[in-house]
Amino acid sequence: MKNIKFIVLSMISAGILSSCSHQPSSCSTNSADSFAWKTEQFADIKILRYQVPDFEKLNLNQKILVYYLSKAANAGRDIIWDQNCKYNLLIRSTLENIYKTYSGDRNSANYKKFEVYLKRIWFSNGIHHHYSTDKIMPEFDKAYFAELVKNSDQKGFKLPEGKNLEQTLTMIEPVMFNANVMAKKVWLDPSKDLIANSATHFYDGITEKEAENFYSSLKDPKDETPVSYGLNSQLTKVNGKITEKVWKVGGMYSPAIEKICYYLNQAIPYAENEKQKVTIEKLISYYKTGNLKIWDDYNIEWVTDTISTVDFINGFIEVYGDPIGLKGSWEAMVNFKNLEATKRTEILSANAQWFEDNSPIDPRFRKAKVKGVSAKVITAVQLGGDTHPSTAIGINLPNADWIRKEHGSKSVTLENITYAYNQVSMGSGFYEEFIENPADIELIKKYKALSDNLHTDLHECLGHGSGQLLPGVAGDALKNYQSTLEEARADLFALYYMMDQKLIDLGILPSLDAAKAEYLSQMLNGLMTQLVRIEPGKTIEEAHMRNRQLIAKWCLEKGKADNVLELYKHNGKTYLRVNDYLKLRTLFGKLLAEIQRIKSEGDYKAGRDLVENYGVQVDKAIHTEALERYKKLNLAPYSGFINPKLSLVKQGEKIIDVKIEYPDNFAKQMLEYSNEFSTLPVLN
Repeated sequence: MKNIKFIVLSMISAGILSSCSHQPSSCSTNSADSFAWKTEQFADIKILRYQVPDFEKLNLNQKILVYYLSKAANAGRDIIWDQNCKYNLLIRSTLENIYKTYSGDRNSANYKKFEVYLKRIWFSNGIHHHYSTDKIMPEFDKAYFAELVKNSDQKGFKLPEGKNLEQTLTMIEPVMFNANVMAKKVWLDPSKDLIANSATHFYDGITEKEAENFYSSLKDPKDETPVSYGLNSQLTKVNGKITEKVWKVGGMYSPAIEKICYYLNQAIPYAENEKQKVTIEKLISYYKTGNLKIWDDYNIEWVTDTISTVDFINGFIEVYGDPIGLKGSWEAMVNFKNLEATKRTEILSANAQWFEDNSPIDPRFRKAKVKGVSAKVITAVQLGGDTHPSTAIGINLPNADWIRKEHGSKSVTLENITYAYNQVSMGSGFYEEFIENPADIELIKKYKALSDNLHTDLHECLGHGSGQLLPGVAGDALKNYQSTLEEARADLFALYYMMDQKLIDLGILPSLDAAKAEYLSQMLNGLMTQLVRIEPGKTIEEAHMRNRQLIAKWCLEKGKADNVLELYKHNGKTYLRVNDYLKLRTLFGKLLAEIQRIKSEGDYKAGRDLVENYGVQVDKAIHTEALERYKKLNLAPYSGFINPKLSLVKQGEKIIDVKIEYPDNFAKQMLEYSNEFSTLPVLN
C-alpha cells in the first residue's frame, strides 16, 4: 500500500521553505542551490530529478548490491506497460521509431504535439493517464500520424507476428484516436461491468462475474493463511475454459522475468547477510515457479529482515490497477536506510502497541498483540515499473492481512523524494492563492515539511498495519472500493494521532501547531485543491483522491452543527477555515471507527455507500473556481522523476566502485530503457 505514488497536491505545489536541515541525511555535494531539480514541464506534468545523499558512504559490496538490484528494478519495465493495456508496447515501439528516425520537419506545431504525446505516454507507462486513467488523446490527427510513419525508417517498426505495417496501423489507430475505444484503464462505475469496461490487460475475454466466481471457488473461508489468489496471472479463456496465464519463467512475461532473475542472481554474492541472501533466493524461486505460497514465504523473509541497510521491492504487488482489486501491477524500488531519520520511525514502531490499544475503534477490531511493525526512512536509489516515473512518498508492505497480523509489516518513508518535491515547490505561490489567512500560511510554511513526513510515517508504519479482520472475512470483500477505503483508514489513523500529546511526549512532534498545519492542508486538498487534477464535468475515480475527498466532505457535513469546518467567500474567492481543530480530530476518530468496522466485517454495502456519497461526485462550482485560480499559477499538478544512472567502475575485470550520475534528459532515459530492457513481444 502506498502513500502515494499520486502524492497529495499540497506537497507538490506548496511553497515550503526548505533547507539542508530537511535533507534526508546530509546535504549532497550538489547543493539545493546548484542542483537542477526540475528539468522540463509539459501538459500537466513536470519532470524532476532526485539526489541520493550518502551513496558514497555505502561500502563497495553494498554499492554493487544496489547496482544489480537496480538492474532488476528496470528489467521488468515491459511488464507494467503490457499490464496497463495490451496495445501499449506496440504503440510505444511505433512512436519511438518515429521519434528516432523521422526525417520531416521537427519544428512544426504538429511535431511538437507528437513529442508531448509520446512524453505523456512514457510518463504514464502507456496510453492512459497515470492518475485519472482516462485515455490520453493525441492533439494531432490520423493524417499527420500517417505522414510521421511514412517519413520514418520502415525497417525500424516492430510488428506483431504475422502482421505487416499497414495491418499494424489499422490495429492501433482506433486505439490511439477513437476516444470511445479503451477509454478507461480502470473502470470503477459499478453500474457497468468493471472488467469489460477497463483497458487493463489483467483479463482477456472475461466478465466481472466470471472472474469473481472463478476466484471465489478457490477460496477456503477456514484457511487462516490464504494465498493472494490471482495476484500474478492473467485470467483468460482457452478453448472456452477459464484459465490463468501465470506470470513466471516459462509462462506469460517469461523473457522479462528471466532478465529480472538474472540480475537478482547477480546480486546474491553481494547480499549483506544470510537473511538477505535467502530473501533474494525466495523471490527468484517465486518468479521461476509462479507459486503464490512461495511469494508468501518471500514476504515473510523480507518483512522480518530489519537488519540490512540496502533493501528493495520487486514483484507483482499493488492492486490499484485492477478494477476488482486482485491483480498485482509489477513494480520495483531499490533503497538504503537513512540512519538518522529512521530514529523517528523507530520510535513510532516501538510504540505501535500503544497506538493500537488507544485507537478509537471497536476493541473487537484491534490487534491484541501487534507483531513485527518495522519502519524506516529510506533513500531511494532506483524506481521501476509502477513506481516510475511517478512514485510514492511512502510504502507499507506486505499487503496480505494474515502476514501483517502474524509477522508484521515494513513501512518506508522516501525522504529524498519528498525533499526533491519541496525544493521544486519553493516560491510557487500556491498557498498564498488558496489560503486567505496570513497566519495559516505561515503555520504551513513553518511546519508542512515536518508534518508531511510525520503523516506519511503514521500512515504507512501504523495506519496500514493497524486493525484486524474478523474471522472468515476475506481480504478482498470490499472489491472495487477496497483501495479507497484502505487509504482512508490509514490516512484517518495518521490524522487522528497527529494531534495527540503522545507524539510530543515521544519527542517527534515539536508542537501541536504542526498537526494544525497538516489538518488544514489535508482538508483544503480534499475539498478544493486536488480538484485541479480533474477535467471539467468528470467525477473522481482515483482511489487516493476519493479517499481525501471522502474524509474532508464527511467531516464538513458531520461537523456543520458545531461549525468545525467552514467554506467561506472573501473578495469573490472560496477559502477554508478550520474553526475547531480538536473537534475535527474527534470527527477523524469517528470516521476511522466506521471504516475499520466496514473493513473488519467486510461490509461491502456500507463501504460502497460511503465512497459513492462522499468520495466520487465533484462540487462543480468549487471545481471551476479551483481550475481558474490554479491556472494563473502556471503549475503542473503531477510530477515524476528521471532516475539516477549507476555504472560499474572496473580495473580490468575487478569492480572497484559504482559511479552514480544524475541525467537531466527524460526522453533520453526513456529511449535508453527501451533499448536495454525491451524484452517482450509488442503483443502478448
